[in-house]
Amino acid sequence: MSEIDPENRIAFQGVPGAYGHLSCSTVYPEMEAVACDTFTDALSAVREERAKLAMIPIENSLGGRVADIHHLLPDSGLYIIGEHFQPVQHQLLGVPGATLADIKAVHSHEQALAQCRGLTRDLGIEPITHADTAGSAKMIAELGDKSQASIASRLAGEIYGLDVLRDRVEDRIGNTTRFVIMSRQRQDPDPKNGNCMASFVFQVRSQPAALYKALGGFATNGINVTKLESYITDASFEAAQFYIDIEGHPEEARVSRAIEELQFYSAKLKMLGVYPMNRYRGEYTS
Repeated sequence: MSEIDPENRIAFQGVPGAYGHLSCSTVYPEMEAVACDTFTDALSAVREERAKLAMIPIENSLGGRVADIHHLLPDSGLYIIGEHFQPVQHQLLGVPGATLADIKAVHSHEQALAQCRGLTRDLGIEPITHADTAGSAKMIAELGDKSQASIASRLAGEIYGLDVLRDRVEDRIGNTTRFVIMSRQRQDPDPKNGNCMASFVFQVRSQPAALYKALGGFATNGINVTKLESYITDASFEAAQFYIDIEGHPEEARVSRAIEELQFYSAKLKMLGVYPMNRYRGEYTS
């Protein structure tokens, strides 16, 4: 048997059937999707050259940002080279022969349970948090208990031999998770080839109106900030780091001016990646 080429592998967090697995198969169907226990493991697989890329979820349209990711990306030693918007279509899965009337509890990742509160309320069943969606489906298949169900993808149901008891159980249609694709090498696209995104983190100096002044350059240069989030970086609660996504390429004069102004007021700035804007953004806003 020939040895597997790490350059043909893409890592994701979870077990087979997870939405990360589905995203890998959608964007890179020619690559082998490699399951990892944690986000740290998925990022390490790329950094240690056991995989070429990693597919990492960063935010969900219903559940908000994915916990810990904003802390992990700046220290990963990797770069964002692309983004993918994965439709999240949750299924209520049970063992063969189970019915809705049999179900007493449902297992899934906390984000999936948060996205399906209407289901658990309407059916009067207990939500139980699991490490991930597909992992809960695997567990339900192994238990073989008709009173236990999982919220996961249709792919997970197919992999683990579960029946779909109810289709599309998310609270709102249009539920979508944004993933970023991580690589060891920075791969800035040519700004002439289409619209781009840039992601970076920064800290502002400890002085009045520092954030207001730091972001002023984006307003005066007409740059759209699509995401801005802050989070505490140490136990003193005095140092806040900001994660930001903008539309534009640093080689554009207006973007360069805005970043230069930001650097004047920020304690430090670290570029996480410049990458093509996913066409989903244009489709959603059109």
